[in-house]
Order: sequence, then structure tokens, then C-alpha cells
Amino acid sequence: MEYTVQKLARLAGVSTRTLRYYDEIEILKPARINSSGYRIYGQEEVDRLQQILFYRELGVSLESIKNIVTSPSFEGAIALKEHREKLLEKRQQLDLLIANVEKTIALTEGRIHMSDKEKFEGFKKKMVEDNEKKYGKEIREKYGNDIVDKSNAKLMNMTQEQNEEVTNLANEVQETLAKAFATGDPAGELAQKAADLHKQWLCFYWSKYSKEAHAGLAQMYVDDERFTAYYDKEQPGTAEFLRDAILIYTGMKQ
Repeated sequence: MEYTVQKLARLAGVSTRTLRYYDEIEILKPARINSSGYRIYGQEEVDRLQQILFYRELGVSLESIKNIVTSPSFEGAIALKEHREKLLEKRQQLDLLIANVEKTIALTEGRIHMSDKEKFEGFKKKMVEDNEKKYGKEIREKYGNDIVDKSNAKLMNMTQEQNEEVTNLANEVQETLAKAFATGDPAGELAQKAADLHKQWLCFYWSKYSKEAHAGLAQMYVDDERFTAYYDKEQPGTAEFLRDAILIYTGMKQ
């Protein structure tokens, strides 16, 4: 079956402007242009639009989607299975948050008692899952499954007070690090204070602290572009500066 822009837009629940834009950026071009100058889409284009919308729902940028769906190695069936897994993960997280909200409603109505720990379980679980998706493979390869699992368990068991404390501590690390970076001296008092605050922050998550592991993580901040982007978002070079400060703090660099 073939569709015009208007018909495909209605079918997919998107605007005709969106389809025209997808054509312009060459992520979804029509199968042909008919004699009247209308874009005509066939089954292959319908299937591709479905894939694009799946990726958009998962928060993937259009540029990344274009690279994926136009790649010679792209396989629709495999992509659908991957979509299914990610959507199931998303549904599990949403179910947990919905249950958390329902419990909170019942609590405010006086129907149940809810501990402070229960109030934050959904959010902490999401943090663990997000970290696993972003950094899990690298962290587990570097430190082992046992250490990572213990760290995740420690996070899930945090009290509300501990969660507030570690959040404030993370902000203090960033503020102190920014001031220290301005001095340009990773061995200076401010930089060493930032390194110490960073250690305190880590201890909320790590079951056991070691200077070697601290130094190894600091090096990862420089080696892994995702970590580097996080620390360098305000001032390029911050990740490397923090690495140097931590290496000095742990005695790994004189």
C-alpha cells in the first residue's frame, strides 16, 4: 500500500511538517514523487518511519538515528528486538514509579504507612539502571561484578538523610573543583580539598575505599569521553585537572 504525506502523517500520528523535514535531512525519503509532485511512501518507508519513531521514543537524537537506520549493517528485525528490550526496561521503571506514587497517595489518605526508604526506592532504582546503561560495562570490567553489585546495593539502602547528604556533597565537589581549577594548581589547597570531598562522595557508594581504585577512577574520567564531557561541560580541562589532583591526593603522582 502507498501513502501520501498527509495519509502517512495521519497513520503514524505525526505532522506532515515532520515527514517533510525527515525528507530534507535524508533520514526518510519518499519512495517516489508522482506526476503531480506529491511524495509517495511505500511499505519500506512505513517500516523505517516506525523504527525512527521507536528510537525517538527512547530519546535518541535524529543524527544518531540517521546513522543507525542508513547503515548498511542495519537489520530491522534485530532493531525491533532491541527496541522491545529497552521498552520493557522503561515499562518496568514506570511501573515502579507508578507504584511509588500510588503508595504515596495512600499514605496521604491515611490508608497505609510508608517508610522514608520506600518513598525514594523508585528514584534510586532509576539511578542504578541509568548508571548501568551508561557506564556498567566499563565499570564492571575495571572493578568486577562483586564490587559494582555491592555499590548498587549500598545506594539502594541509602536513607533519605544520606541521599540528601551525598547530593549536597556532590554539589560541594563541583563548586570546590571550579574554584580550584581557576588556580591552575592541582597540588594546591583548594584542589586537594576537592579531591578529599570527592573521596567522601565515593564512600557513600563504595563498600570499600582504596587509593588505587580512587586513582583508577580519576584516570577513567580522562580516558572515557562520557566522563570527560560531564566534568568539562562548564570548563574544558576540568576532568584532567581533577585526575591530577586525585593522583596527588592518593600519592600516585608526586
